[in-house]
Amino acid sequence: MNFTLNDIPSRTTQPRTTGLTIISDKGLSIAETESVLSISAPYIDMAKLAFGTAMVTPFLKEKIQLYQSYNIPVFFGGLLFEAFVIRNQFNDYMKLIEDYNISLIEVSDGAIKISHEQKCDFIRQFCKIGTVISEIGSEDKDKVHITPPYKWIQLMQAELDAGSSYVIAEAKETGTVGLYRNSGEVREGLVEEILTKIPAEKIIWEAPGKDQQLFFIKLLGCNANLGNIAPSEVIPLETMRIGLRSDSFELFLDKDLFNY
Repeated sequence: MNFTLNDIPSRTTQPRTTGLTIISDKGLSIAETESVLSISAPYIDMAKLAFGTAMVTPFLKEKIQLYQSYNIPVFFGGLLFEAFVIRNQFNDYMKLIEDYNISLIEVSDGAIKISHEQKCDFIRQFCKIGTVISEIGSEDKDKVHITPPYKWIQLMQAELDAGSSYVIAEAKETGTVGLYRNSGEVREGLVEEILTKIPAEKIIWEAPGKDQQLFFIKLLGCNANLGNIAPSEVIPLETMRIGLRSDSFELFLDKDLFNY
């Protein structure tokens, strides 16, 4: 903090295990990455190289090393994992992770059809070489067969039991699937029911939209785990977390302060 203000909520500090901000890097250049890190590194806890961008991003190794030089773990988007699995190249993916010194691994099943036991088996294998985060909510992407809350809970618990350090509640980059309705509105009943069984500190809520971020900060406090954050939105999000944005200004203040 550059100066002191009273009644600022206490944020966790790096290396964080809660209060995480996970950015979605969709192809930043080395220069752009350096620019983002120069101002936002204290507030970034993980960086996802979104979907399959790692395949086509120039200077990939240098970019990963740049993030790591700021002690920010990097991981490949789950879609890349799925792209290797569907081509029967799982061992090649394991080698890729080793070659790029990746210790954080996302397991998802949004684009491929595998059994949940197969998914959990992949989680168990990856746990032997790194930290695993896994994604839930892909079944809801077509809005035809909406997964009931009890199923979300069942899947999340099974993946945590298999070794995932965190489970990601999916929203995609649009913020209109999984946790959210087509309008981007939060499925509040789903969230509340999940939280009756799964600890909040084990869930990363994908929240690309400002209103979505605000919902989870209001519900869980300034140290909600939030993912799918645009690099340009890290500083704005941090101000929202501590009540220094109009949307969250009153959240952490004594209400008597407004009686003047």
